[in-house]
Amino acid sequence: MDGWTSQWIEVDAEGMPPRTTPTIRQERVGIELRKMRDAAGRTTAQAAALLGLDRTKITQIEKAHYPVTPERVRILASDFEESDTAYVDALADMAEERHKGWWEEYRGAVPTGFLDISEMEFFAKEMRTYQVSHVPGAMQTEEYGRAIFSDVYPPLAPRLLEARVENRVQRSAFLMAEGARPYSAVVHEAALRMLFGGRDSARRQLDRLLDYSELPHVSLRVVSFSSHGFKGSGQGIIHASGSVPRLDTVQLDAVGGPVFLHEQRQLENYLHIIETMAERSLTEKQSRDLIRLIKKEI
Repeated sequence: MDGWTSQWIEVDAEGMPPRTTPTIRQERVGIELRKMRDAAGRTTAQAAALLGLDRTKITQIEKAHYPVTPERVRILASDFEESDTAYVDALADMAEERHKGWWEEYRGAVPTGFLDISEMEFFAKEMRTYQVSHVPGAMQTEEYGRAIFSDVYPPLAPRLLEARVENRVQRSAFLMAEGARPYSAVVHEAALRMLFGGRDSARRQLDRLLDYSELPHVSLRVVSFSSHGFKGSGQGIIHASGSVPRLDTVQLDAVGGPVFLHEQRQLENYLHIIETMAERSLTEKQSRDLIRLIKKEI
């Protein structure tokens, strides 16, 4: 372990130390346990008594600052009278994970939100995205991504800029790999006409989109300028399907970093936006034809 600050680390009865930097997936387990407890009308004191823990530990578990075992997840779910066994099984599996993903090599070099997106994508069963101003991150060329990160203010040090580019390239390699999970992208024509990195860079990016659009697990559809407007505020949206629908996640692009949503109404609202824009988009063939036309025009 890096950076020892003391000779001793507090552990619980099962030998697990508290967390200092929980991942978005670990946080989700705590969030779902809190939802269950609230729905059951139980207090933290009651949950703590059930597990034989101090009351403050329940708060720490729900904030993902303290690990929870699969067994404890099932004990709590039973006491909270949660009847969705598939949901409980999925949460128990998430609590059991000790997986160190490829993205962890970038911890400290890129913002935590980037790592959270990579983790979300790694565990998702299906990915859907809607983008208005940028090509989806997972479909960007290295050159295109570098141009975007070069515009960050204040400017990034060269080492940090390259780390972000490398992280994005690896995301693309994972999601666009042969046999990867279904990936659907709805992209507005405006994003395809942006000249990130200059005209030659933009043309190469369009070629990359055409290549990806031919992959069997990828669907790419374009919303043309002739479409009757668009739903939402225009911010980028990613919808990641969990192992059960109740564990789906929506990620929104924001100036301060990615925002992750998990409430049922939020999930429904943003999925509706993606589905509506997919309905307003061109067919996959028409989309490829438009991309080729844009490439000639820029």
